[in-house]
Amino acid sequence: MNSQDAGGMSLPILHGPARHRDPVCGMMVVPEKAAAKAEHAGMTYYFCSKNCAERFSREPEKFLVAPGTPGMDHGPAPGEHTAMRSSGAMAPRSADEKKVRYTCPMHPQIIRMGPGSCPICGMALEPMDVFAEVEADPEYSSMRLRFWLSAALSLPLLLLSMLAESLGLHLTPAVRNVIEFLLATPVVLWGGWPFFGRFWSSLVNRSPNMFTLIGLGTGAAYLDSLVATFFPQIFPASFRGMGGAAPVYFEAAAVITTLVLLGQVLELRARQRTSGALRALLNLAPQQGHVLDSADAEKDVPLDQVKQGDRLRVRPGERVPVDGVVREGASAVDESMVTGEPMPVEKTAGDKVTGGTLNASGSFIMEAERVGSETMLAQIVKLVSEAQRSRAPLQRLADHVAAYFVPAVIVVAILSFAGWILFGPEPRFAHALVAAVSVLIIACPCALGLATPMSIMVAVGRGAHAGVLVRNAEALETLAKVDTLVVDKTGTLTEGKPMVSSIQVFEDAGISKDELLSLAASVEQSSEHPLARAIVRAAQEKNLPLASAAEFRAISGSGVEGRVLGKNILAGTATFLRERRIDLPNLQDATALVPKSSAITPILVAVEGRLAGSFLLSDAIKTTTPEAIRALHGDGIRVVMLTGDRKETAMQVARELEIEEVEAEVLPQQKSEIVKRLRQQGHIVAMAGDGINDAPALAAADVGIAMGTGTDVAIENAGITLVKGDLRGIVRARKLSRATIRNIKQNLAFAFLYNVIGIPIAAGVFYPFFGWLLSPMLASAAMSFSSVSVIGNALRLRSASL
Repeated sequence: MNSQDAGGMSLPILHGPARHRDPVCGMMVVPEKAAAKAEHAGMTYYFCSKNCAERFSREPEKFLVAPGTPGMDHGPAPGEHTAMRSSGAMAPRSADEKKVRYTCPMHPQIIRMGPGSCPICGMALEPMDVFAEVEADPEYSSMRLRFWLSAALSLPLLLLSMLAESLGLHLTPAVRNVIEFLLATPVVLWGGWPFFGRFWSSLVNRSPNMFTLIGLGTGAAYLDSLVATFFPQIFPASFRGMGGAAPVYFEAAAVITTLVLLGQVLELRARQRTSGALRALLNLAPQQGHVLDSADAEKDVPLDQVKQGDRLRVRPGERVPVDGVVREGASAVDESMVTGEPMPVEKTAGDKVTGGTLNASGSFIMEAERVGSETMLAQIVKLVSEAQRSRAPLQRLADHVAAYFVPAVIVVAILSFAGWILFGPEPRFAHALVAAVSVLIIACPCALGLATPMSIMVAVGRGAHAGVLVRNAEALETLAKVDTLVVDKTGTLTEGKPMVSSIQVFEDAGISKDELLSLAASVEQSSEHPLARAIVRAAQEKNLPLASAAEFRAISGSGVEGRVLGKNILAGTATFLRERRIDLPNLQDATALVPKSSAITPILVAVEGRLAGSFLLSDAIKTTTPEAIRALHGDGIRVVMLTGDRKETAMQVARELEIEEVEAEVLPQQKSEIVKRLRQQGHIVAMAGDGINDAPALAAADVGIAMGTGTDVAIENAGITLVKGDLRGIVRARKLSRATIRNIKQNLAFAFLYNVIGIPIAAGVFYPFFGWLLSPMLASAAMSFSSVSVIGNALRLRSASL
């Protein structure tokens, strides 16, 4: 794809059909494709579904609060100018100017100015707007501090409660209870304070979630232990041990709090890395541009002050500041961030250039055409950001279960308390309190909370040993359901590096292939062009001698010339040689040698005014790719090649690998649109790529898979990374995914079964029939046993066959 294609094709995307935000769910909707629309206060609102429209019709004001207040923000949609100024190259630099909006990843209708937690699910809100400089995350810092201090106190507390006698600490039960109280109180009340805040919010908003369970479990364990420590006499004698001390569960409350804090720290750190990927994209744009005035005087100005129509100078080694067109000069520009192809594209007057691409060699003057939020780089940032916020709502499933589980547990605890008060033996109140607390403790979501993360934790470790790095649980779960794999060509199916694939010497040249390679490499070693470096590298691999080139001259986009060992050497395109009056009688023979695989371009070489031979440079298919594609086809996966390369090259690679579906000459925006189209057709889509240009598509797919040999931005936007860049890792990852999902289902089944059996026993349902009564101590032991069982089952994944 040439630069004109890249520049021209971006216009319809940048200026495509107007989109409106669904005021209920926050999704972007094209009016012509909206599922429903509604009129309110003279405004028309569009909706992604009829359900959103019905909710809006019932309570429109709920979703149309003023910007900056809790609720929906009805300001400009993401991608429009205001939003993009805070997430693109025009981001304000002053801290006072930044008004960062935060949203819940699971409930996009929640948009607030500043950090906080979601009133619906309790998750920490994440920023919608990303700035190039690193922003401090007070939520992460706070959670990390709480975790480390809580862990430091929970460890001795756990040892004291379980191994006090073994450690030689002969303490009376009453003294030990007081020490445990002193250690546990800071953990529960200070370390767990954010969770109690979210617990209270779930009650106020009538939206029970996992934090409701956490608040109930730790609160019940702590309060029961507090009463047992300072008022043990209210417990029946049968529930007290030697010295009259009642059992306490401080260690359960503290350890639960610490584990939940650990989960929050890991989640927030992962979100920071995601923002870091977007910052890496923003940092591709330089901070300033060299603007020329009418007298050609040069002045450096901040990038956000560059205006359409400005003339800018771009020097060698610098990145192009904005989208525009070359007016003077010539150079080779590395456009891999746009096309994914490793070959720099020659640019001369009239050619389009894209902001963020790297000027590899010459200097040129350009005219700015699209600046700020209109540049292609800003569009890529917007696409990645939007795709990241449209993640699979797995947390909603957990909250949906909790919405029924939590009220049920509370009702059972209340009923057990009332039943013992009304019908139980004396002391009725003590028995009622013990039964209610036992229900809450045994229903503490330890096993439910550990069921998924423990399996994921072990699976991630197992995957790392197999060269598969898993970024999140959603990616691992979804991968087992994938039926369509979209793969980038360059760097994913192929090596991504040009190399000399063949050398031809014409019969009347009078030199050998090694002599031709030595002469060509000698003159090319003064050039920085990637094709030149590939020729030099080929000569070095053969240990051929390289001589210095005199009278060296490089013609941008054409070739090089110089004198080597007294001989005049030309190396370049056919046009370049013709301009030097070189007769090309064997040109047809040279071009006929282009192999049936992924050839890039032929380089012709003339010695002393006569065509001597040619080089063919190609991007070789990875040796492991054919096996990987066969395995994927055997696993029932539909493979689609997606590339910015020429159609002829892409089709030839596809034929070699037996890939039937090919989308060639596509831009980054189009890649993500193709992925979205496949998803809309009902497919579960995985995207495998390695370049910056693949980042939007990786984020838009159900599962993004990055090559470990690729760019940091691609890796940060992928749910799974293949360390060695070997597509066979996808097959291994799918095996791991299936084993993990099976393990998680086993854990969840056990956790639910444990609660189904344990809660009635704790409530005393079987007491009238069998005399069974569960003390809080046994409830805690049962709770611990359920957790140990879940952990033990998860550890079986360490030996999973991949």
